[in-house]
Amino acid sequence: MVEGVFTRAFKGKVRPIDLGRRLVREMDDNRTVDVRGRTIVPNHFTFHLNPDDAGPLAEIADPLVQELVDAAREHAHDETYAFLGPVTVELSTDPELRPGRFEITSRMQAGAGGGVIVLPSGTRVPLGDRTVSIGRMPDCDINLADPNVSRRHAELRPAGTTFVISDLRSTNGTKVNGAPITEQVLRAGDVITVGATALRFEES
Repeated sequence: MVEGVFTRAFKGKVRPIDLGRRLVREMDDNRTVDVRGRTIVPNHFTFHLNPDDAGPLAEIADPLVQELVDAAREHAHDETYAFLGPVTVELSTDPELRPGRFEITSRMQAGAGGGVIVLPSGTRVPLGDRTVSIGRMPDCDINLADPNVSRRHAELRPAGTTFVISDLRSTNGTKVNGAPITEQVLRAGDVITVGATALRFEES
């Protein structure tokens, strides 16, 4: 997974891929289990770099940070980890560090409940404090061009810190992780199938 983080050639002493590898190791090293039995990992990361190393990285800071955030989310999905809030990454300078060396600090930072639906194309649809409709109708929030999907197939609505998926008496039904449902509370990584289309729920 981390090999996908900026694999193109980079001339700096600290390579973006080094940051990606260190980030996922930081998650693994600082995991804990909460009262609900979930494996919780840090969601806020700060990389400390020598100014000489930070300079080249500053030129690609925005896409680099996004790639690192995506790497954290993907690793969490693969390992069934959960976050307490949105994933954030910061790059900072520390002149006391030797060139070519960097450090990382992390913490678990609570945030408002939220989630996203990941479409087959990779598009991420944020979920907030309102009901989100799924179906073939153009006015559905998640509009799917799938003939096996009903005009108004299902809906997602907030429920505390997570979301509930409800089938709207669709023709072909709605499944979560392969099992037919009428209504079900979602957990991070759940796969929702409507018609022939698979959608993935992730905590934001």
